[in-house]
Amino acid sequence: MSGDAARSPSGRDGPAIEAKGLVKTFGETRALDGLDLTVPAGGVYGVLGPNGAGKTTALRILSTLLRPDGGTARVLGHDVLADADGVRRRISLTGQFASVDEELTGRENLILLGRLLGFRHADAAARARRLLTAIDLADAADRQAKTYSGGMRRRLDIAAGIVVTPDLMFLDEPTTGLDPRSRNQVWTIVRALVARGTTVVLTTQYLDEADQLADRIAVIDHGRVIAEGTPGELKASVGSGILRVRVQDPAQRFEAVRVLTRALDADVQVESDPSALTVRVDDSERSVQALAELNRSGIATAQFALGQPTLDEVFLALTGHSVKEVAA
Repeated sequence: MSGDAARSPSGRDGPAIEAKGLVKTFGETRALDGLDLTVPAGGVYGVLGPNGAGKTTALRILSTLLRPDGGTARVLGHDVLADADGVRRRISLTGQFASVDEELTGRENLILLGRLLGFRHADAAARARRLLTAIDLADAADRQAKTYSGGMRRRLDIAAGIVVTPDLMFLDEPTTGLDPRSRNQVWTIVRALVARGTTVVLTTQYLDEADQLADRIAVIDHGRVIAEGTPGELKASVGSGILRVRVQDPAQRFEAVRVLTRALDADVQVESDPSALTVRVDDSERSVQALAELNRSGIATAQFALGQPTLDEVFLALTGHSVKEVAA
């Protein structure tokens, strides 16, 4: 049994996921409150939301690990309750923590999974060799997984999920805690999966990750989808531009806040950079007037720009929380 022969049909005639009115409660906590979600086949679909919004609960229901208390869900045409086995045959789930056997080497982990999935030993070994090369772990293939760095473990964990290439892969915060280089390596793997036809559903706390990878994004809060669209559509939905200003003298920043607040009649956000400010604006002409007012007040600007909101700013507008607050 080869990896290519083991792959099931792509099933591209309809959406990859259709969920309607999903409800899930844990005691008095209503984790999902009538969640509706439609994920098109192909590409990367991002799922964003504050901690406790219901993202992981939704993924666990869609991957058949939890039963919903209400509503319906179909994954690649299979009902998650009536045909759970049909769903499992066509998906893969990689959670927030590595699930490989740390006492085995990277190669042994992948060969073991291949054998469990029905490969002959020679085919399992060949598939493991190809995957280890693809995820840049060929040189560490015969080291125990417990000696791997966090980024190496995460890449091995994703490889374990694609021993048989799935039609749909759920990635639940796959790069949490990784350094920038390891995150980029995971992004490369995700893009390669999509290029081969796999649909990827990605939850993440990193807005730049969603911006880099996702074709469409759903924002979930309090167990419901509160916004959905492409990254560009979500940014446009805020209905404003963002004026970003850096003052030359950080000591003048709070005076700049006072001037911009008066000139624009809007709340000015103080950024972590001691010289930086941002403010939402509806009129570019007023932005020019506000910058002139700064100059008249003796406040020199080192840099300014008017552009679309970032996804972080969209997230704040939609949920009332910034990503930094959520992470904290």
